[in-house]
Amino acid sequence: MDNMLWPLKVAVAWVMVRIHDFLVLIGFPEGAGVAWVLSIVGLTIFMRILIMPLFVRQIRASRGMQLMQPELQALQAKYKGKKDPASRQRQQEEMMALYRKHGANPLSSCWPILLQMPVFFALFRVLASLQAVASHTYTGHDSIGPLTAELAEQVQNSTVFGASLSSSFMNSSQTSVKIVTVVLIVIMSITQWYTMAQLSTKNMPESAKSKDNPMMRSQRIMMTVMPIFFAFTGINFQIGVLVYWVTTNVWTMGQQFFTIRKMPAPGSAAEKAWRERENAKRARKGRPSLEEEEAAQALADGIELGGQRVQPVRKDRQKKSRPLPVTSEAQTEDAGSKDSASESTNAFGLTSEEIARRRYERRARQRQQRKNKNKKKR
Repeated sequence: MDNMLWPLKVAVAWVMVRIHDFLVLIGFPEGAGVAWVLSIVGLTIFMRILIMPLFVRQIRASRGMQLMQPELQALQAKYKGKKDPASRQRQQEEMMALYRKHGANPLSSCWPILLQMPVFFALFRVLASLQAVASHTYTGHDSIGPLTAELAEQVQNSTVFGASLSSSFMNSSQTSVKIVTVVLIVIMSITQWYTMAQLSTKNMPESAKSKDNPMMRSQRIMMTVMPIFFAFTGINFQIGVLVYWVTTNVWTMGQQFFTIRKMPAPGSAAEKAWRERENAKRARKGRPSLEEEEAAQALADGIELGGQRVQPVRKDRQKKSRPLPVTSEAQTEDAGSKDSASESTNAFGLTSEEIARRRYERRARQRQQRKNKNKKKR
């Protein structure tokens, strides 16, 4: 394995050493100490920045997966009980067309973690090789890139609350190592669970939370399995590797919290909270609410309501002819029995989830048109 990971081990060692040099330059003490611990944190942040474009793709694909759930469930109901080869092939073709339409990819959420795994194992092997490098007994090499014997000894002697970066729960009898390992594993498991819980509780529309939704089922399984997996495997990882993984989870949790707050999925509880915040800001500035702007956009786009296209209206008559929402006591009681995040409608009778889905599809078409234009230019 060391031979296969050698280029990555050199890259990981190079990033750690350069971050350590920078930290020493700005005033951190040279030699064994906190600078080497922070170099692992810096390695994590460096890796997360590199895969940022994949995270953006993951968010877009995840949103597409959520928005396509009603259509996907309808497709599954259409072919329910049909097991002949022709029906299976048609179902597969229609499903792939549905994925292309929404720009969704079931594997998109796996790419960030899959790309991090080689770095994770490379760091694991670098920390495991510190003793050999420091004692000049490392097979075939005097150093790992810029990580010389002297620097390897410094890393090995650096500690987190008294636990060496290269030690692990299984290969150390020190109480400090076992306590720090358990604490880091608990933090790692909690942050992993909360990161996944944010998606299923805050950033999924009500239509996607059905028990019959395979995406929701897999999400719940992952919420249970992943923390347990890390809890059992973490005792074999060195303290430095656990620092790397805890930093990754904390970064992902914060990044996801920001994304859900600023760019929530249509029809979700997070979108409801976002709309309330935005409408409050707009009210303070004397601007129309999001629902009013979306209603105007729906009118401009000629959205079909009740099977009939909305006819365009001259600008000087739009204000007079714009339909106003009519409410009654019966309507109010009926609305109170439904979830406000998915059932509240605008002047055109569209729910916020329907409007958001139409807006999402319109932007998807615009992106596809731009891609087609770029291909023609080439």
